[in-house]
Amino acid sequence: MQHTPPNAGADTFVVVDDAAGLRKVVEQLRRGTRFGLDTEFVGERTYTPQLELIQVANEHLCAIIDCRAIDALDPFFPLLTDPAVEKVLHAGQQDLELFCALTQQVTTPTFDTQVAAAMVGYGAQPGYAPLVERLLGIAIEKTETLTDWSHRPLTHAQLVYAADDVRHLLRLRDHLAQRLARLHRTEWTQEEFRRLERAAVVSRSDPSEAYLRVRGRGGLRAKGLAILRELAAWREEIARTRNKPRNSILKDELLVELARRAPTTPAMLHSVRALHSRELDRSADALLAAVAHALALPKSEWPEPPTPRTASTPIGLIELLQAVLRAAAERAHIAPNLLATSADLELLVTRHGTADAEALPLLHGWRRELAGAQLLDVLEGRTTVRVDPVTRNLRTEPLR
Repeated sequence: MQHTPPNAGADTFVVVDDAAGLRKVVEQLRRGTRFGLDTEFVGERTYTPQLELIQVANEHLCAIIDCRAIDALDPFFPLLTDPAVEKVLHAGQQDLELFCALTQQVTTPTFDTQVAAAMVGYGAQPGYAPLVERLLGIAIEKTETLTDWSHRPLTHAQLVYAADDVRHLLRLRDHLAQRLARLHRTEWTQEEFRRLERAAVVSRSDPSEAYLRVRGRGGLRAKGLAILRELAAWREEIARTRNKPRNSILKDELLVELARRAPTTPAMLHSVRALHSRELDRSADALLAAVAHALALPKSEWPEPPTPRTASTPIGLIELLQAVLRAAAERAHIAPNLLATSADLELLVTRHGTADAEALPLLHGWRRELAGAQLLDVLEGRTTVRVDPVTRNLRTEPLR
């Protein structure tokens, strides 16, 4: 059923809590070429976050879909992959990952207003409410940011908060699209949107890649990384099977400690301090088997540890590249971190001259155009870096 909450005010919205209402909303959205999209979910208790609300809005409709009240969301999901309907989000990476987990498909095409705003000079990760107020002159109350969306019934304040998260997205999108066009950056943002869509799939990738998301792995060498890869893959499968958060199985720091110690006997396993005894008793054999499998691998199959900055890296080189990057970002009115992080620059230096370097995002598309090519010129001695005596800004110039 669709119903409009009492006292909704001028900015009305409908709450959808049954299959018939959902089908009606889908039909209305299909008549247009785009709609704003947001979700509310609870992610602390399960492997796949529990979807609670889907908020949608176009020029004629603002609706809140109560996922807890509807048995199946299947009528809605095809909209996510409809190439004729653009989905407009703000900071939508988690939403894309969640929809990918639920449907095994990529939500596309999308337009992310946070990415677009960062691309035209509003900071690295501009928030939705500040942007709406700055660009549209509308103040949004953000009083429900810590709401537990699994509780029912939802209050009127919660529903208004949820509706506000989508009702202004299309106007915000149009404002930013115009600015992007004036700056000739529309293709840049399209490139970023497609990259974010692909990243949503990568986040659900092979469990053998799960170790790359384990915090604290940086101090491990090749053997430790091989063990961590097996342990993290085991944890990924267990968490998925039990539908539990990864860290509720074993915390990252314990995986790293196990990888460092490489236990091969129950006694060695039990000696690891703070390992939860219940999980130890339940999974001791599996943990030891994972370690044994890693140790049995030939060294050629161990992961390569990140290459540290060594004495062969000229002193000040990374800092010089950071200065060139910041100067390029400032000229383009883009936050430097949108172009590259310090870790990205480290990778550029350590991989420079190898085939792996070409895989770096910094050397592709708009990032290469804006800064990557300049950084390569610096590394390869084709350019000099100087301070403009008039503007006091950093400049790069070709060697004469």
